[in-house]
Amino acid sequence: MTTLFLARHGRTGWNKEQIFRGTKDVPLDAVGREEALLVGERLKGERLRAVYSSPLSRAKETAEAIARFHNVEVQVLAGLIDLNFGEWEGQSLEEVKKQYPDLYQQWLQEPHQVVFPNGEGLDAVSSRAMKVVEGIIERHPQGAVALVSHRVVLKVLICALLGLDNSHFWNIGQDTTAVNCFHHRAGRWIAALLNDTCHLKGVGEKGGKVDF
Repeated sequence: MTTLFLARHGRTGWNKEQIFRGTKDVPLDAVGREEALLVGERLKGERLRAVYSSPLSRAKETAEAIARFHNVEVQVLAGLIDLNFGEWEGQSLEEVKKQYPDLYQQWLQEPHQVVFPNGEGLDAVSSRAMKVVEGIIERHPQGAVALVSHRVVLKVLICALLGLDNSHFWNIGQDTTAVNCFHHRAGRWIAALLNDTCHLKGVGEKGGKVDF
């Protein structure tokens, strides 16, 4: 049996300010660095055989905070990079609502139908991220591994592992440094934990735990 931990990166200034990040390499802020340390502590007893990360620094720094307890190097995989929001990247939520009102409403109501201008859609993200997961399962048919990525990537991965299509995207919550856990047994994915942020108790007063 393989145990797969899926973790979101810590907070960035753009999370706090509700600015779309996507493929922009936005670093963790002070709260995000604290969150990364706390999620590392949260997973230190899990005997991880490997830690994989998106190429973006907010994910890599979070992954490194996890990997340091397990004597493993973070392995970067391009398939785990965030959704390419195209023309939305670097824009605030309020700017997007004004400039792309119809597309934004579709994003809220039919996220699986949206392909962002000069960007990509959820199905493309799901396809590349699931290839990563399938490769990880081949390399690690036993034991526990961790994968650190982004809100959108983790939402579509969780949908796929639960057997749901991407129309259920908004049914999945993913706060900063949320931990999810799935067991892979006899060809089946079994959900053990979703959007767990118990390690962030005490960070909330500083504005941590963001689902954006």
